[in-house]
Amino acid sequence: MGTMDRVIKLQNTKTRKKEVFEPIDAENVRMYVCGPTVYDRAHLGNARPVVVFDVLYRLLREVYGTDKVTYARNFTDVDDKINARAAESGRPIGDITAETTQWFLDDMGELGALEPNHMPRATQYIPQMVAMIEDLIAKGHAYAAEGHVLFAVDSWKELYGKLSGRSVDDMIAGARVEVAPYKKNPMDFVLWKPSSDDLPGWDSPWGRGRPGWHIECSAMSYELLGETFDIHGGGNDLMFPHHENEIAQSCCANGDDSFARYWLHNEMLQVEGKKMSKSLGNFFTVRDLLDQGYPGEVIRLVFLQTHYRKPMDWTDKKAKEAEATLRKWRALTAGIEPASTAAAAVLDALSDDLNSAGAIAELHKLAAAGDAAGLLASARMLGLLTEEMGAWASAPSADLSAYERKLSEARQKAMESKDFSEVDKLKTAFVEAGLEVRMSKGGVELVPGPGFDPAKLEVL
Repeated sequence: MGTMDRVIKLQNTKTRKKEVFEPIDAENVRMYVCGPTVYDRAHLGNARPVVVFDVLYRLLREVYGTDKVTYARNFTDVDDKINARAAESGRPIGDITAETTQWFLDDMGELGALEPNHMPRATQYIPQMVAMIEDLIAKGHAYAAEGHVLFAVDSWKELYGKLSGRSVDDMIAGARVEVAPYKKNPMDFVLWKPSSDDLPGWDSPWGRGRPGWHIECSAMSYELLGETFDIHGGGNDLMFPHHENEIAQSCCANGDDSFARYWLHNEMLQVEGKKMSKSLGNFFTVRDLLDQGYPGEVIRLVFLQTHYRKPMDWTDKKAKEAEATLRKWRALTAGIEPASTAAAAVLDALSDDLNSAGAIAELHKLAAAGDAAGLLASARMLGLLTEEMGAWASAPSADLSAYERKLSEARQKAMESKDFSEVDKLKTAFVEAGLEVRMSKGGVELVPGPGFDPAKLEVL
């Protein structure tokens, strides 16, 4: 189902402009997004690019056709943080990365993220990285020194820094790091480094070692998507040095300034208005929130309510409001067949630089107009109101009939005895559990509100 005449505009970090998206080949639209380093649970900030680029992936599939879009997102499974985690825990590195990779996929699945077409792990592409490094040396863009191989920034000085808007001279002036003696220029970065016996390593022309972080994405995107592709995405914390270095390596290896044509960067995430940090006690993994009873669908809706290029603030209040909204929408669309396509206004919002906040505003309009079929189709296009995501909303309400009966009987008795203490006790308990108590001549109804906690009813 393609709607190819639709115009998508994206803010291209590379040109600092909002541009009409024109794929290199409309039959083969390609996107690469930098994925996680797998040594622990994904925190809430790691989930933001996953949800942002999941929405872009869904939009591209809607416009160009499901089988015409290829999305690759990598796993960095060779890294000093992983090595440190293995050393302190005494567990094999392979066990840690296998476990944390699966955790990541499970947690992101709970947020309704589709799995990308390719999920390469860095350790599977070491020979390709070695080949790319050899090529860069042969072309005069890299040099070997003391078991390391370094990229020579001077060999590409005119273009280095374009993405982040920095000049090499400014960067050198601002670099307060101690410069390794074997570097020709303090900005030169590592493509390969030696590994001691206790660290993961692979044989190479420069001795046993492991790749630098930046070369991984260049080699994997080249293998999976070709030397030039459409979109490269990630958090704006990766713009420099990671993406800047990827561009340098890839363009020098390709022998021209091709590589990714559109660069998209999402802004960072805060919690209750502050930067997330362990010292402030506001550091959450996605799993923490799921375990605290926030449904994945609620987390997703909170994320979508902020434009990807604005800082996103996670607050409990937003989560409660999102939960109430989703309950309302699910009630409205229960038993309804979705429309054949998402509403044009929703697609228009998303086509304008992925304005998910605007798209959500359009969902509210569809709900207000009572267009349940349009609401359902449009919400599902955004990864909301799907059957897989709905268990949280349907589970508690089905079990409330017994409690309603109990309150009804207590009220009956109270009418006769004029002692309403039991009724008041039950009402208080229901309200504390997050239920709204509606009593009328017709009977008793308990309606789950935001923050409903069925566990609090079990004492009754």
